[in-house]
Amino acid sequence: MSEKGISTPRPGFFRRLWRFLATPSGVFSLGLLLFVGFGSGIVFWGGFHWALEMTNREEFCISCHEMKDNVYAEYEGTVHQNNASGVRATCPDCHVPKAWGPKMVRKIKATKELYGHFITKSIDTPEKFEDMRLKLAANEWKRMKKTDSKECRNCHAFEFMDFTYQENRAAANHQTALDEGKTCIDCHQGIAHNLPAGYLEKYEEVVAEMDGQNLLPQSKPNESAKREMQTYLDSQ
Repeated sequence: MSEKGISTPRPGFFRRLWRFLATPSGVFSLGLLLFVGFGSGIVFWGGFHWALEMTNREEFCISCHEMKDNVYAEYEGTVHQNNASGVRATCPDCHVPKAWGPKMVRKIKATKELYGHFITKSIDTPEKFEDMRLKLAANEWKRMKKTDSKECRNCHAFEFMDFTYQENRAAANHQTALDEGKTCIDCHQGIAHNLPAGYLEKYEEVVAEMDGQNLLPQSKPNESAKREMQTYLDSQ
C-alpha cells in the first residue's frame, strides 16, 4: 500500500513470471524444467519408436493364424524367402512403407485388420479367407499401384537393371514397362502368394467395384496375358 493509502495493483502473471526467471532461482528452475522435459521426450520417443518397430517385424505379422496359416505358408519357399543371393524380403519389406509419413498412415489403417481379427473374425477360417482373397489382394494391388510399387523398388529399380543379363522375354517386358510408365505390380501379381481362385474371370468385376479409376493393374488383361497367367495357374 502506498503512503496515501492507495493499493498498488499486483503485477500480471507473465510479468511476475518474467521477474522470477530473472532471478538465480528462476534460471535454475527453468533449466531443470527443460532438462526434465527434454529427457522425458527422449524416453517417450524411444519407447514409441521401439514399440513401432516391434510391430514391424515378420514375427509380429505372422503372430495371428490368419497370416501364418495362409499367406505366410504360401510365401515359404518362394524366391523372396530363399534365393542364391541371400537377400530376403519379409512381410514389412513388401507391405509397410519405409518413409515415416506413409508408414504411420499404413499403421493407422492396420487397426482395421485388428478389428477384423478380434471382433468380426472375417477371415478366421481358410474358407472365409479364400472367399475374401480376391478383394484383399485387390486392395493391396491398388495400394502398390498408387505408390508406383514403392516397396518393390526398394530392391528392384529399372535404373539399376542390366537388361543384357536378363532372359530375353524378361528384358523385353521390362523395357516395355519402362517405356510405357508401368509399375511392378502391373505384371508381378501372385509372386509370393497364391492368386485368388477365379482371378481371370473376376478381375474386371473387382476393378469396377474397387474404384473405376484404373488404379488396379491392367484393368483389362489382353489375351496373351491371360494365356500366360493361365499357364502359370495350371503349374501351381
